Amino acid sequence: MGRRILSLLLTFVAVAAPVAAPVGPVAAQPTDPGPEAALDRKIAVWRFDALGIEPELVARLETLFRMELARLSKLPLPSQREIERVVTAAQQQCTGEERCLSAIGKKLGVDVVVTGTVGAMGQSYVLNIKAVEVATQKQIRRIESDPLRGSPDELIEGVRVAAYRLLAPEQIHGAIQIQTDILGAEVQLDGRPLGRTPLPHVGVVGRLPLGKHTLRVQAQGYDPFEDEVTVHFQKVSQVEVRMLPSSEVLGTGKLERIEREPFYTRTWFLVGVGVAAIGLGAWIGYTAGKVDYVSCPGDPRC
Repeated sequence: MGRRILSLLLTFVAVAAPVAAPVGPVAAQPTDPGPEAALDRKIAVWRFDALGIEPELVARLETLFRMELARLSKLPLPSQREIERVVTAAQQQCTGEERCLSAIGKKLGVDVVVTGTVGAMGQSYVLNIKAVEVATQKQIRRIESDPLRGSPDELIEGVRVAAYRLLAPEQIHGAIQIQTDILGAEVQLDGRPLGRTPLPHVGVVGRLPLGKHTLRVQAQGYDPFEDEVTVHFQKVSQVEVRMLPSSEVLGTGKLERIEREPFYTRTWFLVGVGVAAIGLGAWIGYTAGKVDYVSCPGDPRC
């Protein structure tokens, strides 16, 4: 598994490197929103150490992490070559203590130094990373990533989220775009009303926490739509809502379907016909048994 992911990461880094280090904030796009506000503190990544996994894979994950910090920071990050050029032989042995990280940061002229480890957890990888403030020699934050596994896209997203969790946790969010063919439908997300369709901003609902959310859309005369949608980091997930007409729901009450039957199948009509038939039968029987005598003396027809 490690070799397969390493090969894919090599390809990804080679393709992404030329555009991975903008100087300022990235303009928001539907599929790649970028950070809302770039960090104005100068950051350096000391190194990631391998714990029981291939050092080459750790190096590639570290490269991805550096690329994401470069996107997040307003100021360029020192390269690994620049770091190695200024640190002493003794400082090269620094394994993450705040004091030695602060000393390295002062030589580099940065405000924050980041370092960490990458270890294996079954078939997954876990990043344990911390950031140290150079001026105070104090740890700003330490995070442990979610297990990184699955497809290369999921692995890359996990590394990107780890960078934001460390230095810009308030920017960890995504968005969904709700598209429906019904006007005036009520939209709710996790039980919170969002308004009626068409929603503003072309139906885009942003700044949502990552993970699963429950979307519900309802309109008079239609079956309610309810589904679970997944919000991804700095992406807009498309949700297409198709409402199906319903003959059973009207407002908050329920109506039963009433079928109009021909009048000659109704009970009252059948009973009336039966009574009339009995009366007609009695009259016919009476008239059949009755003999009329006619007196017509002298008339040959009698």
